[in-house]
Amino acid sequence: MNPLFPSEAPSSAQAVPLGDVLAGRQAEGSTVRFAITPDWGQGRTSFGGALSALATQAMRDVCGGDWPLRALQTNFVGPVVPGLLDIEVTLLRQGKNVRQVQARLTQTDAQGDTQVTGVLLGVFGSGRDSSLPVLTPRQPPVAKGPADSLQMPFIPGLTPDFTQHVDFRFAEGGLPFTGAAEWHSVTHVRLKNVSGVDSELQAILLTDAGPTPALAQLRGFAPASSVSWALELRPLNEPVADGFWRMDKEALATGEGYVNERTSLWTPGGQLAALGYQVVTVYA
Repeated sequence: MNPLFPSEAPSSAQAVPLGDVLAGRQAEGSTVRFAITPDWGQGRTSFGGALSALATQAMRDVCGGDWPLRALQTNFVGPVVPGLLDIEVTLLRQGKNVRQVQARLTQTDAQGDTQVTGVLLGVFGSGRDSSLPVLTPRQPPVAKGPADSLQMPFIPGLTPDFTQHVDFRFAEGGLPFTGAAEWHSVTHVRLKNVSGVDSELQAILLTDAGPTPALAQLRGFAPASSVSWALELRPLNEPVADGFWRMDKEALATGEGYVNERTSLWTPGGQLAALGYQVVTVYA
């Protein structure tokens, strides 16, 4: 690594905005290094939505950022702990309109061994003229806007550490661990500090920000963890500088400790921004 490539992560007792994490990255060849701080934690690992956003930025750095991200497949292989995270980027194929890129997340453990913590596949595609009619999804109505919804607090030691960076306003469905009958949720969400974070990266992070609504069925806490995540993004009509996005989540099937769920993310202006599909393990 060159002298500008940090050899150790800075310690921080304060919350570090995502824009600062992005700005502090260092690149050498096809590897981009980020310093992950504890405030981006989620249980025994780091928040997957933030990791996927960092991987997307690494793909852009190495392979170009001229085309929008159309799809992102993420497999969470192992926990990402606070410290240095290396993202190794490989261009798999470059076509006329589609670029396929792999990102491999690794960390060095206490014994000096390299551990793979995640593998992602990004599909970047340019826009093309098409005779196919445009189908524009309409955002379903919800009774409560952000101002009327329940603001979910960040409680150190109880709620995930990364939630201090996100403003959650719960509008509809069942709250986790309340024994509710609902299998869906509607939440208004926004990244509290968007400086240095573009709309595409916000969409990636926010689509993964909420817990599976299946947890509402439980009466008491149980840990849950994402295993795989398939994300499809729609190009936005205009950049989103700030404001509340809307995260609609639905549990599609459950059994044997796994949940299959779907998420629809809408911009503050009501445009469909992303569709996400996850397999989630629930330890209950």
